[in-house]
Amino acid sequence: MALLLSALRVLLGGFFALTGAAKLSEQLSAPVSEQMKALFVQFAEVFPLKAFGYQPDPVSYQTAVGWLELLAGLLLVTGPPMLQEISNFFLTLLMMGAIFTLVSLKESLSTCIPAIVCLGFLLLLDICHLLA
Repeated sequence: MALLLSALRVLLGGFFALTGAAKLSEQLSAPVSEQMKALFVQFAEVFPLKAFGYQPDPVSYQTAVGWLELLAGLLLVTGPPMLQEISNFFLTLLMMGAIFTLVSLKESLSTCIPAIVCLGFLLLLDICHLLA
């Protein structure tokens, strides 16, 4: 069971590190980078803190999310247990925000499924860590 959870942690961490790097660098894939820029303009429009008067700049928002995904993904894979838990927490919050954003934009369920699956796996890692 521990081996399966370690494999899941490595896969999730690698996934988040890769998606974070894609948000930060145009050199990985120029078409994906352009698509991300357009998406983050929409995401900034429904930012959860907009109700309190804060709306982020889309480029800064994309950069912040990219760094968070990259660093938390790397820590999820290579960090000591305490940092793995902290990175899991931040990635869980990020996925909750992603689901909120997609629902606010009235996206289809099929668009929300990757974020829901990632959130489920992150919660599974957290629950298994608490039970161990």
